[in-house]
Amino acid sequence: MKSLYTLIVLFSLTVMSSSSFAQERYLDEVFTDVTVTENVIYSANATVLLVPVFGQAIQIPILMDVYEPTGDTEAERPLVLVFHTGNFLPNVTNGQISGTKQDSSVVEFCTRFAKMGYVAAAVDYRTGWNPLAATQPERALGLIQAAYRGMQDARTAVRFFRNDAQTTNAFGIDPNSVTAFGLGTGGYLTLVMGCLDDYFKIVQTESPAGKFLLDLDGDMVPETPMVVPVYHGDINGETTSVTPDGAFGLPAGDTTTYAHYPGISSDINLVVNVGGALGDIGWLDAMSTPVVSVQSPFDIFAPYDDATVIVPTTGDPVVRAQGSLAVARRIDSLGNNSALYNATFSDSSTDLAIANSATAGHEYYPGLFPFIKPSNSLGIDEGVVLNWWDPDSPSPADGQGMGVPWNQLPHPSGGTFHEQGLVLNEGMSAEKSRANIDDIMTFVAPRACVILELPCAANFISSTEELLTEQVEVKVSPNPTSSLIQVDAIDETIERIEIVSIDGRLVQVRNNINDRFASMNISSFESGNYVLKIYFEDGLVTKQIIKE
Repeated sequence: MKSLYTLIVLFSLTVMSSSSFAQERYLDEVFTDVTVTENVIYSANATVLLVPVFGQAIQIPILMDVYEPTGDTEAERPLVLVFHTGNFLPNVTNGQISGTKQDSSVVEFCTRFAKMGYVAAAVDYRTGWNPLAATQPERALGLIQAAYRGMQDARTAVRFFRNDAQTTNAFGIDPNSVTAFGLGTGGYLTLVMGCLDDYFKIVQTESPAGKFLLDLDGDMVPETPMVVPVYHGDINGETTSVTPDGAFGLPAGDTTTYAHYPGISSDINLVVNVGGALGDIGWLDAMSTPVVSVQSPFDIFAPYDDATVIVPTTGDPVVRAQGSLAVARRIDSLGNNSALYNATFSDSSTDLAIANSATAGHEYYPGLFPFIKPSNSLGIDEGVVLNWWDPDSPSPADGQGMGVPWNQLPHPSGGTFHEQGLVLNEGMSAEKSRANIDDIMTFVAPRACVILELPCAANFISSTEELLTEQVEVKVSPNPTSSLIQVDAIDETIERIEIVSIDGRLVQVRNNINDRFASMNISSFESGNYVLKIYFEDGLVTKQIIKE
């Protein structure tokens, strides 16, 4: 008997050990090699960068690099589009070593996603605006137009892949599983991709009202939109636009956008924003895409909550925008990230996100990773450091760098580009950046599993019950509360209620209710956010509650 017991224990330990080290697609790197198709032309569109040279917008090819897991036999893989940073300006012109689809961080993220079983694309997009314009409205005008062109390109990239899936299927993507993953400026693009579904949202902003309107008649009442479809094309870039006159500095008759893949959906299923912000918080509504964000609460360039974007080199104001905290707060209140409240995440990055949320002075949101590192020796918060470079490597030969190595190329702020790069990346190295990328992937990958409903989601969903949020009306009051919560299911019978802390711990349960009414006493709870899981015969409804 003792030998049999020992054998059973050893077998159990073996199973546990093998399970703990099992590699799972979309969570772990299950492929060794990656196949990269470089410089795929997904669009040809009009750039304003050459207007000073040619007197008109010039059509140029817009490129991407596509990363696939080598030897994969799956025919429909989830797609991740990765958008680089760069301040909507060309590399070197933007004062940065980064700003291309070949950035070290872009290559690293795309490679990792492909090794995890995704198809990943490093997507370039049009740039161009004047951050040194004389007035704030002129700077806001340039930035919103640049972001608008970038959004058109980003959505065209989505349609390119969906068109391919309907025709040659050369890249083997699942058209119903598309993630937009943005780094820095790319985060601005991905956020707007997920929520700007109506042109008039640009005109009707919330924070503040009318910030993308111009006062052209001088009556102190802004009335002219900074973006007008007849001049700048539709929000998706599905139609060709020709300017009717010489407004916005464009010659009459100039083609400013070219149609690509009209009639194909530009929708995405998940937004990942690393260090970006949203043009206006009012653009988010109940139809917006779920969002996962990573940002430093002390970011010196992009707002973390609600603040004015500035020109880094001059400090001049551009426009108010809303960052990751404001987005998380709004998107969670709308219920767009409800899938994350029905999952349990237990990993080092989630633990860090919970702790960092407290450090930043706000509640924890399961879709927000406040990224906090110690300030460098200059007392500067470096933000989310992701890039590294070889100081001896040449700058782009076809741009303003003219191939001069980074450690020799003079920077407009003094010193060389390499020396300026170290100001916000002290001790720059591949190891430093990859460690930060490790933390981001640990946070993002499980949440992508849940939101995209990939097979790996089963690791984080504790209940197989169907979510009934749209089918069942449930009222919870008062909310916030200091003691009792009253639940009224209107026309349904409640079977059970669970209360889960924001970090996924089950803190209270009431079984065998069998009534439409129920109450829960949470007077002993610590102040903060909690999730009610209200179970019915056919599924469950979740509600967020606040303990005062």
